[in-house]
Amino acid sequence: VLGLPGIGKTTLVKRFVDLNQEDFDVVVWKSLKFSRSLDSIITDIFTNVNLDNLIITDNAISQLFNILSQQRCLLILDDVQELFNPGQLAGQYKSEYEDYKTLFSRLREINHQSCVILLSQEQSQEMFCLNNDLSPFKHLELKGLTDTNFFNPLGLSDENNWSTLMAAYEGHPAYLKDVANLISHVFRGKVADFLAEDGLVLPADTQLQLKVVFQRLSPIEKQIILKLSQFDQPITKEELKQGLDLSSMALINGLQSLTRRYLIKIIAADTILVDLSGVFREYLRITGDK
Repeated sequence: VLGLPGIGKTTLVKRFVDLNQEDFDVVVWKSLKFSRSLDSIITDIFTNVNLDNLIITDNAISQLFNILSQQRCLLILDDVQELFNPGQLAGQYKSEYEDYKTLFSRLREINHQSCVILLSQEQSQEMFCLNNDLSPFKHLELKGLTDTNFFNPLGLSDENNWSTLMAAYEGHPAYLKDVANLISHVFRGKVADFLAEDGLVLPADTQLQLKVVFQRLSPIEKQIILKLSQFDQPITKEELKQGLDLSSMALINGLQSLTRRYLIKIIAADTILVDLSGVFREYLRITGDK
């Protein structure tokens, strides 16, 4: 389950667990933000399973697959992006977490009766899937919300302007909650008055979240998005390349990495176009982040 920070990955999977936990013998949820050792995760599972007839091995990953094969387990790993190196292209593992790369690769290859859910802000090669009907491995990329009922409990007025507000912030739940809080306190809940402001207003909490995303980018990616932030509309790869000190290969790899972080869209038209998230564009213009 993939998407930007705050887009709703954890909320969605928690709802799935609530509805389906009785279908599993064991449910283990680990956030890799707090405990990243694969051995500790396997130990947690081991302590919660029925040990009768369980084959014991010395290899941690083999032991995990023995458990997944012999019992019906649901293993959820949240914040998988914490395994990846900041400052490099998306999905590059830190050296101490290469065992996870092996695990994720083998999950695609070995049959078992359990389910494993990964939640991440960026995609690695092992997470890529064509989503064909025969594959046991799927990925879900979360997009923004479109249902304005999201605003019902947030105390806003001018309901006829809610769809405009949602579109402006790309339906991102965390951004919208920050904006709704700001509108409630500063504009007394009046969405129309807020939308009359010049430009896109980014609350301080939203800017902080965007800063964390920006700091994870590689130098190549930063060059690309800073260039994209100068344009208000999608541009061609050739237009983007002008003025960038990047080879064609570096540019292409940088674009792929930014798509794996859900910061840009590649648009199929007569000529392939590249578009930057409008919220992220405004953040770069406001902060001049380098």
